[in-house]
Amino acid sequence: MKKTKLFLLLLGMFFMLPIQSVFSQNKADDVLGIWLSGDKDAQVEITKRGDKYFGKIVWLKDPIDTNTGKPKTDTKNPDPSLRSRPTLGMEMLKNFSFNGKDEWANGEIYDPKSGKTYSSYMKMDGHDLLKIRGYIGFSLIGRTTEWTRVKK
Repeated sequence: MKKTKLFLLLLGMFFMLPIQSVFSQNKADDVLGIWLSGDKDAQVEITKRGDKYFGKIVWLKDPIDTNTGKPKTDTKNPDPSLRSRPTLGMEMLKNFSFNGKDEWANGEIYDPKSGKTYSSYMKMDGHDLLKIRGYIGFSLIGRTTEWTRVKK
């Protein structure tokens, strides 16, 4: 009797795994909305254009440069012609594609604090946590930041 119960339990778990993975898959547009950065100093709105996903800064904790008294600009940008563009409203996530399962990949993330652009992919952990990995070359060399959903 115990062997039968154990067998049925294992059999049930075996059949639940595929069902569970189907229900845990993301839909392409699940990433849309406003997200609070890992440092909690900016909010980024992720939108869709065509079949690609982009993100722009829509809120800054400290929008004014204390040195100039004016709105913060992209002073670290390697392109001198872009250093005067405002940080607020800047597109920092570009060209992400949904892989059909659980990842938005082949995109780029721009870090206005360093002026560097990294290859990037994003994955959701639940409904309200977004893990973004920026890397150079291949994803083993990089850093992951976690953003929390502010608004869908």
